[in-house]
Amino acid sequence: MKRKDGRKPGDLRPIEIKAGVIEQADGSAMVKMGRTTAVAAVYGPREMHPRRMQKSEKAAIKAIYRMAPFSTTDRCRPGPSRRSQEISMVIRECLEPALFLEEFPKTGIYIYVTIIQADAGTRTAAINAASVALADAGIPMRDLVTSVAAGKIGNDYMLDLEYKEEEVTAADIPIAYMPRTKKITLLQMDGDMTVKETEQTIQTAIKGCEMIYEMQKKALKERWDIKQAEKPARKEAVSKPAKKAKEKGD
Repeated sequence: MKRKDGRKPGDLRPIEIKAGVIEQADGSAMVKMGRTTAVAAVYGPREMHPRRMQKSEKAAIKAIYRMAPFSTTDRCRPGPSRRSQEISMVIRECLEPALFLEEFPKTGIYIYVTIIQADAGTRTAAINAASVALADAGIPMRDLVTSVAAGKIGNDYMLDLEYKEEEVTAADIPIAYMPRTKKITLLQMDGDMTVKETEQTIQTAIKGCEMIYEMQKKALKERWDIKQAEKPARKEAVSKPAKKAKEKGD
């Protein structure tokens, strides 16, 4: 079965991942999945405020998800909503197992994710962006976390649903997955399917996560290569003024 956008059932939407998109952040990333675009910024580990939220044995994660007012056809109301608070909690809980939080007691790691364009899959795009941003910030991780949704339409198991497909699917199952450790850190389901259908849908989503995982690693490698290339230029820029100062002193 071919889908309306020309994809086969097991195909992802066109995906673009870029790390290091916000200079002022400790780590950042942009993820485009079809027409859905998420931008994530990470700050920390740094001192946690208010102090009552500190954890003596590990770092605390604070995730804030929001949709820009212009991200959908119907203008989103600014400020937190029940949905944004729920997805903020989902982001935090699915990323926690991937992080060595015990290495940073009494600190906070702040994750901000903004959806600047939405066409289904905003939570999965947000998780993918946040995971890359954490790695870009240099925070120790057991593995990257990847996320995508799958569903069943008719007799076919569809990967990475777009908005119109979400409306007709029997069930929509977004997952978050750590491919190296093969651990699922998020599993939600909206709809009704048999156990066998649910298992098949989850396996479809896992295959999609494994594809996204390679794209995440590629984006981080490209970011690392750029950083390495910039180092000699920075050293040269610093050494020239220092040399001139020494000559004047002589």
